[in-house]
Amino acid sequence: MNVPEYKFHTGIIFTTIFMIVLLSACGIASRTANTGGTIGANVSKSSGTSHSLNNIQKELHIVHEEWQGTPFILGGNSKRGVDCSSFTQIVFDRHFGVELPRNTREQIQVGDGVRRSAVRPGDLIFFRTTRRDLHVGIAVNGDEFLHASTSSGVMISSMSERYWATRFLGVRRVM
Repeated sequence: MNVPEYKFHTGIIFTTIFMIVLLSACGIASRTANTGGTIGANVSKSSGTSHSLNNIQKELHIVHEEWQGTPFILGGNSKRGVDCSSFTQIVFDRHFGVELPRNTREQIQVGDGVRRSAVRPGDLIFFRTTRRDLHVGIAVNGDEFLHASTSSGVMISSMSERYWATRFLGVRRVM
């Protein structure tokens, strides 16, 4: 029995495309600092700005009071509705003078990688919420983080909650 040649080639092409998609979706950024070169992934800090951990924590509580309950809207960038990466971008720019890229996949590439046990206020906390989707928030302390939740809007959650603990991906320090 002869198998038509096109079926063989179609199988190889399908397998190749499937592997490329699979591998690209599972990539995780390295733990080294980004020194630039990637468009939109540079972190700039205001010159002479020094943020004590206590001041960062106080500022994040002020942000929480101002934004609490703001609904999650994919692509949103205001108090009428905001998504997680826009929220972190706005907070870092307006409250700490740090420019972040617009999307989560670029944000996970900036700053320095930090161990989960060394989290401090102001660190970016990343989660893999689905096979393809990432979520980002800002550490308020060693366990809590401020973020734009898809279900409840802007809020503070605990990394120890089962949902977040099982989806934890990594931490990046940008200040």
